Amino acid sequence: MKIITGGAGFIGSAICWKLNLMGFNDVLLVDSDMEGTKKCNLAGLKYSDFIDKDMFLKEISSGKIDENTDTLYHMGACSSTTEEDMDFLQRNNVEYSRILAEWSLKNNIRYVYASSAATYGDGSLGFDDDLTLIPKLKPLNKYGLSKQIFDIWVLENKLNNKIVGLKYFNVYGPNENHKGSMRSMVNKSFAKIMETGKMQLFKSERPEYKDGEQKRDFLYVKDAVDMTVFFDITNPVGKDKNGIFNIGSGKASTWLDMTYALFKAVNKIPDIEFVDMPDNIRNQYQYFTQAKMEKIRDAGFTGEITSLEEGVRDYVQNYLMPDKYLSVNEQ
Repeated sequence: MKIITGGAGFIGSAICWKLNLMGFNDVLLVDSDMEGTKKCNLAGLKYSDFIDKDMFLKEISSGKIDENTDTLYHMGACSSTTEEDMDFLQRNNVEYSRILAEWSLKNNIRYVYASSAATYGDGSLGFDDDLTLIPKLKPLNKYGLSKQIFDIWVLENKLNNKIVGLKYFNVYGPNENHKGSMRSMVNKSFAKIMETGKMQLFKSERPEYKDGEQKRDFLYVKDAVDMTVFFDITNPVGKDKNGIFNIGSGKASTWLDMTYALFKAVNKIPDIEFVDMPDNIRNQYQYFTQAKMEKIRDAGFTGEITSLEEGVRDYVQNYLMPDKYLSVNEQ
């Protein structure tokens, strides 16, 4: 059996979809919302059971979870980059992750957890997933800090050769509609274009970047899950690979690149308006991200990575257009 926390969420439900395609249907989904906004993400998926995340902790402490579990994908976390309650983030993103890691190691279960590119902060130290650089990183927000704290716990306890941490960059794609303000800019901008015919981008407040030329490493969710399941214990190539890895495209694209791809996907002439950056994100805004990808390649991952234009086209035309609105597993 395989377990996915955050199993009704964005990346978690897409991992289940990918596992189903690979022939794995004995999957336990763990989340806090089965009947609410995430319910559509479960449409068409094959899984053995669904359990509340708090009940899951009780189940593992009492030994009720199937001892035949081989891989635990821990994708469940608060992913809000504007969350200010550090006590909540400590409980939800750090302590929960620690408990699951210790349980997995005790039961010889492959533990694959979600870290984040938010740990890299302003990028002044680069975006290299070299373990020696991790303690030096300075995240710009409390969400990134919570992920950094757990990464450091892994290193301090010398677990980097026993478990897998994945630093996801700017992932976009189907199954993210429930995320509200934390949806990708691809998703939010599509909605804006369809409503107004225009696209808004933040003005740059740094002279080295022109308006709209701030850069991100955009990654289509289908590629993100390909990289994630590469580390599954049943993968003959990735099963012995442990450590903390970047999960990105390895390419930095501008917001203008993303915007032009969106307008092309909906067959509209670009109409872009530059607006002031909100005060609440101004001091934690990343102007550049680009994953260094040599480490996962050296580990044996050989999959091709979808271009930004092709990823946006597939997402928009096959999932987001008004006559679609499908989850990833319904294509």
